[in-house]
Amino acid sequence: MTPETLKALVAARAEGREIALATRLSDGAERLIDLTLPPDDELDVLAVRAAARDESGPVELQGETWFLNVFNPPVGLVIVGAVHIAQPLSRMAAAMGWTVTVIDPRTAFASEARFPGVTLSTAWPDEALREIAVTSRTAVVTLTHDPKLDDPALRTALESRAFYIGALGSKKTHAARLGRLEAAGFAPERLTAIHGPVGLAIGARTPAEIAVSILADIVRALRANAR
Repeated sequence: MTPETLKALVAARAEGREIALATRLSDGAERLIDLTLPPDDELDVLAVRAAARDESGPVELQGETWFLNVFNPPVGLVIVGAVHIAQPLSRMAAAMGWTVTVIDPRTAFASEARFPGVTLSTAWPDEALREIAVTSRTAVVTLTHDPKLDDPALRTALESRAFYIGALGSKKTHAARLGRLEAAGFAPERLTAIHGPVGLAIGARTPAEIAVSILADIVRALRANAR
């Protein structure tokens, strides 16, 4: 690896960007691929697929073998609302190796006793999200049912690079939410990024079941480019 390539790779990782190093095995030629940008060619597409699988390895392209070394930042889950669903959701996400942050200014809810070992923030949700390094590997889920807490978080998430944004609530609640966000200046096309009601429709009822449906939907979005 050349010093220039190493410097660019270190900078990208410090910024939390998904990046891949492609090395042509026949002559050692190197190319850094910024996975946060639209792919320019077939090698870029192969790198995007490898990154979606979190897999490094060789690929064949036009008679040449390239080795793709994928450097993904860790998947992060930001949960807004330290409610009952957040407890199994945070535990399951942590078990998957994700970094988890729970945000809730209500200190009676966001407590170490209820969320042992989880990073907690009692700042207002929009302020807390701005302090977090939200990357293209970050999912943001709002669970409070309270527009005073959920809406500021959603506005900030929509302005970020988060790959997944979800909001708990019925279809009626979500329609009202979209109306408020559109009135706040967000284009309807951008609002389609919000998964609402959040989670896969698996008939979930208990907090743990709802947590499973949310995680499944996030994983589906995470692996969308793997094929």
